Amino acid sequence: MPPTNLKDNPALQAPKRNKPLFTPGTAQNQALVIFVLGGPGAGKGTQCANIVRDYGFKHLSAGDLLREEQDRQGSEFGDMIKDYIKEGQIVPMEVTVQLLENAMTHEIETSGNRRFLIDGFPRKMDQAVAFEEKVVPSKFTLFFDCPEETMRERLLNRGKTSGRADDNEESIKKRFRTFVETSMPVVEMFEGEGRVVRISATQGPEEVYEGVKKGFAERGLEMVEK
Repeated sequence: MPPTNLKDNPALQAPKRNKPLFTPGTAQNQALVIFVLGGPGAGKGTQCANIVRDYGFKHLSAGDLLREEQDRQGSEFGDMIKDYIKEGQIVPMEVTVQLLENAMTHEIETSGNRRFLIDGFPRKMDQAVAFEEKVVPSKFTLFFDCPEETMRERLLNRGKTSGRADDNEESIKKRFRTFVETSMPVVEMFEGEGRVVRISATQGPEEVYEGVKKGFAERGLEMVEK
């Protein structure tokens, strides 16, 4: 694995702060963040699209931001990110947190929208702590609970057309192992704080979304008028 050299590249290193950049909410100087977690293939992307449509959130996929950065011409971290993703490993926290903060700030400045779904993040405990200390505490985590075999079948089917380097048998196994070992403790930590909405993701997309809407209503989030 290539060295990250984060200390030598401050542009992508999370800035040091003694309080978060935003406070929770949707008013000025605030941001409303919902983390979206689930194993690879749990259907997070499909459900995020529904939530964006009905609840007015901006969808930020940590994975998409990393893939965009790895392909960005002149990126100092492109090759490193590519290697981490290929091996099913988690990219260093500083890079991911800064990319998310940059995307949130850009959205607020250009559209005024302060509602964010952050998909596939935090995937490790240190990511969760760093983001909430440096950017903003999340409102809750939306967790899609799905058996491994179901997710495996979905990913292999997706891999036939997705073109993604990690939609193959070897990478899928590594991603499952990484999720169980590093991401589930994050879910359990937030669940202990009463900040998890757990959704069964074994049914079809429509049935799963009904569970999402129920969970949002219980947390006081209503659909936006169109």
